Order: sequence, then structure tokens, then C-alpha cells
Amino acid sequence: MPEAPPALPEVPGVLTADQVRRTVAAIAAEQATDGALPWFRGGQLDAWDSVEAAMALDVGGEHDRAVAAYAWLAARQRADGSWATEYRDGIATAPGAESNHAGYLAVGLWHSWLSTGDAGLVDRLWPTVRRALDLVTRMQLAGGAIGWALRPDGTPDDTALLTGNASLFQALRAGIALADLVGSAQPDWELAAADLGRALRDRPEAFADRSRYSMDWYYPVLAGALTGAAAEARLAAGWDTFVVPGLGVRCVADRPWVTGAETCELALALAAAGRPDDAIEQLAAMQHLRAEDGSYWTGLVYADDARWPVERTTWTAAAVVLAADAIAGTGPAAALFADPAGLDRSVTEALG
Repeated sequence: MPEAPPALPEVPGVLTADQVRRTVAAIAAEQATDGALPWFRGGQLDAWDSVEAAMALDVGGEHDRAVAAYAWLAARQRADGSWATEYRDGIATAPGAESNHAGYLAVGLWHSWLSTGDAGLVDRLWPTVRRALDLVTRMQLAGGAIGWALRPDGTPDDTALLTGNASLFQALRAGIALADLVGSAQPDWELAAADLGRALRDRPEAFADRSRYSMDWYYPVLAGALTGAAAEARLAAGWDTFVVPGLGVRCVADRPWVTGAETCELALALAAAGRPDDAIEQLAAMQHLRAEDGSYWTGLVYADDARWPVERTTWTAAAVVLAADAIAGTGPAAALFADPAGLDRSVTEALG
């Protein structure tokens, strides 16, 4: 008999399971026949956003599609462990290498393992993850932060971006979990994650000042670098700057522009901080961006009541699915975002 479809997350009064199913279907509809998972069909593709969309597919029970997206990325990894910054129709159109793009496959693969227990996929993608995170550790700077990109000569740029580094903190810890799973200890990753965590908590001067952007505000909480009282203090410090009641979160502090993905990522940070009611409120606030087919517009310039950019991106829809799952606690991978501090103990729990 075929397996029963997975239970999909439901957030009462905000999203039904059927609405989540339609959003997952909207993401799947943008996937190319070769597995590529771009922002939208015919649009650009980058490794980070493609992984996020693949995670949403796994939440929705579309594991074969998620595997195809990961296989597409694995086939295009370069010898140094990186991916191009941008692809279109399978062609690299921006050849630069960014550290957070390299790192995020580890998060996606760990999420997929939690979602499906597909040990075969872990075995196939482990060499890809290892090359990617070895590159990330080579890009670490003195003081623990990680350079955002590689220079043309292959050395790391000495500019470190806070959001990208918070994502890499999550990625390194997911990679360590995968290393434990496959029985291949990676002490360099453990040291890199520890140094990076200290930089995120105690060394703000290590990162470029991009405090205008909401992602720099909440992402250290979302990724588990800040927990407890430190997380609460950070969320409180930026709340009035970025949150627009009833509409969501500004992408940039000084612009009348709310974006769906950032709002859902704040919801993930709130869930991680143990504030589920506030997370639900933010998920509800951004539903004005939902289209009839279950996809989501990227943002709204609320001063003009105008959607901008005029595109419905897979990564915005994916952020909705991941936020709903973290809030509802439905899927077996929900705790990856709802309880990021638990990532360090998750291998033992997953193996029983």
C-alpha cells in the first residue's frame, strides 16, 4: 500500500492544512524538469534560496522533488566547494562565490533527514556538504567571523555580514550533526562554529554595519546564536523599528516596504524564543501577500498600496511553510527552527 501523505501544518485562524498544501504545490509548479528550483520559472536561482524551497517541499511530502533540487545543486558544485552566486536556466550568470550559499545545503540535508529518514540521500550528499563546509571554514577570519565571499584570487573577502554569518552558524551545527550521523567527525567545523558563535554574541564590530536591514536584527535569534535573555533583548531592541502592525516586517528600516519572507523569518525567531503567540501574529500579518493559487507576493510598499517587486518567489512561499511548521510543530523537522538550541542534541534523539 502507498504511504499515507504526511500531516501538514495548520495554524488555526491563519492557515489551514489545505492552504499549506496549495502553497507547497505552488512551489513545486516552479520547479524545472531537471530539478532546478529557481525563484520562479525562468528566473534566477541561488543555492541558499533553492535549499529553502526544497525544505518546504519536504514539509509538504514532496520528497522526490526536494531530492531532485538537491541533486541539481550537487551536480553544479564547483571544485572548491562553492556554487555560483546566480544561475539562470542552468547557466551560471554571476560566478562569484558566497559563503552562506555554500553552507546552507547542510541545513537542508539535515532537515530532509529529520523529515524523511532518507539515509541514502545523506550518504549521496555528504561529500557535497563536506566540501562546502570545508570551504566555509577556510573563509573564517581572525576573530571568528566568516568572510561573505571569495575574492578573484580565491582568498576570503574581509567583510563579514551578520545575517550570512548567523545562517552559517546554523549550517555548521547542522553539518556537525550530519558528521555524527555518518560517523565522520569534523573537529575543524566544531572549532569554527564555537568561534563564530562567540563573534555573533560578543563581537559586533566583526561585522559590517547593515543595521538598516531587519535580517541583521532577528537572524542571530532564528539561528540559535542568541538564546534566553539575550534573544529577548535583541528582539525588543528592534521591534518598533521594523514591525509594522498588521502588515509584517520592514525589509529596510527607513523604507515603507514590508516583505513576506522577512516577516516569516521573524516568526521563526519568535518561535525559537518561545513566543508562539507573537509568531502567529506575524504569520497572520503577512497573509495579505497570498495569491489565489497559494503562492506569495514578495512584498508591499504600503505607502503606495503597491506590491513590489511584482513577483511571487518560491523562497517567500517556502518561508511561510517553514514558519507554519515551526509554529504548529507538526512535521518531524519542525524543531530545527522552533528549537534551534536543540540542534546539538538532535543526533542522539534522531538515532534513538
